[in-house]
Amino acid sequence: MNSTGARKMEKSLRKNFLNALHGNPVNRIPALSVTQTGTVELMDMTGAAWPEAHSDPEKMAKLAIAWHEIAGLEAVRYPYCLTVLAETMGCDVRMGTKDIQPSVLSHPFSKGPENLRIPENLLEKGRIPAVLKAAEILVDMIENEKGREIPLIAGMEGPLTVFTHIADIKNCLIWALKKPDYFNTFMETCTELCIEYANSLFDHGADALCMPDGGIVGSRMMPPSVLEDSVKPFYKRLRRKVNGPVILHICGDAGDPLRTLSECGFEAISIEEKVSLKAAKEAIGDRARLIGNVSPSRTLLFGTPDAVKAEAKKCLSAGVDILAPGCGIAPGTPLANIRALVEARDEWYVEKG
Repeated sequence: MNSTGARKMEKSLRKNFLNALHGNPVNRIPALSVTQTGTVELMDMTGAAWPEAHSDPEKMAKLAIAWHEIAGLEAVRYPYCLTVLAETMGCDVRMGTKDIQPSVLSHPFSKGPENLRIPENLLEKGRIPAVLKAAEILVDMIENEKGREIPLIAGMEGPLTVFTHIADIKNCLIWALKKPDYFNTFMETCTELCIEYANSLFDHGADALCMPDGGIVGSRMMPPSVLEDSVKPFYKRLRRKVNGPVILHICGDAGDPLRTLSECGFEAISIEEKVSLKAAKEAIGDRARLIGNVSPSRTLLFGTPDAVKAEAKKCLSAGVDILAPGCGIAPGTPLANIRALVEARDEWYVEKG
């Protein structure tokens, strides 16, 4: 591609991404990550490392934008964990290390929904102010340097994830079957919590949200009837009330639930490599776009750039709408393997002619 063409592509990244999310024609299939992007190599290059980058907005932004400026991915994704809302709801959180993400240590509502409520002044609690400030910093960085043409993707927990954090996954599953009133009360509160936080992320500059949720759906522990009758209505409510595009990321083998999930109104669904792209396309149809699904462990972490390219090209040929890792990027992933995602996409178009 000549320099004029490269500049044209650079100018169109944000528009190209949003077109892809909404199923509109694109210049090229975007190559990016909708899931976590912090790696040790980039932490060392930028001086913005975990665990400080989870709560320091300057470091959070500096590490996030490096994925575009250094690695070449066609979006900026922040933050780097799924514990922000859990912390605001009273969970104790271990902040991790340079190569280990934060994790939840306690489940304050494991006995039931008594006293369950969204905290007053939610947006002032925990690390939420740091995430919102990081978003403002990123907007300034992009407007100053890129003309606001790079998409910003904010990550956040979904209601099921918050539920399992504050009450424990075992209780979530038991109550779904034996105490549906408990289950619905938790889903009600967790959904409204997510809606308030999601809209604040859009207010502070996000172009789209990625909501990793439903690991218990992908693990097949949740009965289909619970997903259809007790989860789907809350997902649909969330989509009605959130003021921008939302990507649902499902861990594990989410093949069977994909049809139900695609009926909830999400603009796109991100899937792991465990899911057949052919089967996923058939299940989703034109109700949502498909994102994925290069293996973050087998290929990106432990493979070579050539292996990354081979798998990425298979994903493109199988019809993904956005090329991305199938889950969060492991902290030890080599930078060369991430760059290979974009290189694979470019080579695929050349090979197609």
